[in-house]
This record gives sequence, C-alpha cells and structure tokens, in this order.
Amino acid sequence: MKVAIYGQNYVKETTQETVQQLFNFLLLKHATVFFESEFLTTQNTAIQNSSEVKTFDELDTSYDLLISVGGDGTILRAVTYVRDLGIPIVGINTGRLGFLATIQVEDIQTALSEIFSGDYKISERSLLSVTTDPGHNDVVNTSFALNEIALSRKNTTSMITVETHLNGEYLTSYWADGLILSTPTGSTGYSLSCGGPVIAPDANNFVLTPIAPHNLSARPLVIPDNTTVTLKVSGREDQFLMSLDSRIVTLSNTTTVTVKKADFVVKMVELLDETFLATLRKKLLWGEDRRN
Repeated sequence: MKVAIYGQNYVKETTQETVQQLFNFLLLKHATVFFESEFLTTQNTAIQNSSEVKTFDELDTSYDLLISVGGDGTILRAVTYVRDLGIPIVGINTGRLGFLATIQVEDIQTALSEIFSGDYKISERSLLSVTTDPGHNDVVNTSFALNEIALSRKNTTSMITVETHLNGEYLTSYWADGLILSTPTGSTGYSLSCGGPVIAPDANNFVLTPIAPHNLSARPLVIPDNTTVTLKVSGREDQFLMSLDSRIVTLSNTTTVTVKKADFVVKMVELLDETFLATLRKKLLWGEDRRN
C-alpha cells in the first residue's frame, strides 16, 4: 500500500511521538511511506534518516491513502493536496475537537489494523467551488473548500453589506461582519459558532450563516446544494477578505463571488463502529447532563 503522511509544519513533541508510532506500524504492514516534504523536517532524526522514507510535494492517483496527523484544520489543508484525486483520507487527532480527525492517538494500531484489513467505510463529503469576477490568481489555483467560504470585513470595525442572490434571484443584503456559506461538513465549524444549524454530512444542503448581523431578523438559511450563490460586498473600505477553509485572500469590492457545489467529493475514511450521531454526542457532550 502506498501511503502519504501529512501534518502541520511545526515541531510538537506529542506529534513526533505519534508519527513515530504510526511510522513503525506502517513499516510492519510493509507499506510504502511518503512524508510531505516540509512535514518530514519536523520529525525526529530517526525518521528523517530512515531509508524507508520517501517524500512528496504533490500527490497523484497512485496513492492508496493519505493519513493526516493533527486536528480538523490539518485535514482541511490536506484536502488541498488530495483535490479531485479521490484518495481516501484518514484523520489521526492530535488536536482539540476532532469532528474529521476521529482516530485518537491511543487507538492508532487498532484503527489502522481495521483499515488495512478493509474493515472501514467511506464518507463522501461535498465541497464548495468558488469563482470570482474579475478572476483572482489565489482563487484560481485553489478554488474549493471542504468546510466553508466566508466573506468578512478587513481593516475596519464597520460592518459590510453582502448582497446575496440564489440562482439569480435576489435574497437579501446582509448587514453584518460577514457571511458564511457552509457545507454539511463545515456546519460543525465556524457556522455553528455563529448560530448555524448542525447538518448531517450526507445531507444535500448548504447553509448561509451571517456573522454578527445588524438586523436580528437575519437568520441562518439552509438551501439545496444545487444552488448557485452570488455574492457582492460593499462597505466603507475598498476591500474585503474571503476565506476558503484556512486560506485567506483579499478581494476588491468590485469583485463578484460565485459559489456552487464542486464537481468532486472528498473521501473520508470512517471505522465501521463510527457514526455521525456518536461523534456529535462525544464532541458536543450531548447526554452529559445528569438529568439524562
């Protein structure tokens, strides 16, 4: 099996220990191991100098698996390598909450043994695809997001106005600090913290969630995922920020942003005993009230 390993490019002792454990297991399984080039430089010398280690800067369809070591943010960055290649992603959680990175460090060997035995399922996650008019190079190069696309104010404490159209029909102009367009996967992220609903990952929906709206009547809106969303920003400043998951670009107020469902999915590996509802209960502490 050809396996890629990706993580954040900073030294963290607990991550190094986790990667060493992971690497030892993969060698026992006779896997061909490729580290992302910069991530390899953060590992201990035993791994860096191992003759069993290869590196990658880009991926192709020859890879069987990508293992992300970190939190959910690490997986979001890993997606920029996987793109539309269809490589399944496994998330090992050395971060905090972990809605996507669900395998705990102490469960690495058990979980990966099941995966190598084929005892797993694939959860296909929809993405957002964005285009801008006029075009922007940073958006052209990486024009998709697994969690959300968010428009927000820049260099000002004043709110912005986000004029919003759905399939060409005017919806409203949000007066707010910004606006989030989230996938079901991203519904437990930024959108949730701004009052958005939790959406099951296999639902065919997106959600529009305003960030600190001036009008309290502005509420999150769930829309079909075949909707084309067109956004235009105005405000006291001439520029605004657009984030695609963890990537941020600066755009001019003359820019029109168009968002729709991407024409590919990301494949997340889940163990057979994992369910979305179980993850919700665990991560959001549902049922922890003594009255339950």
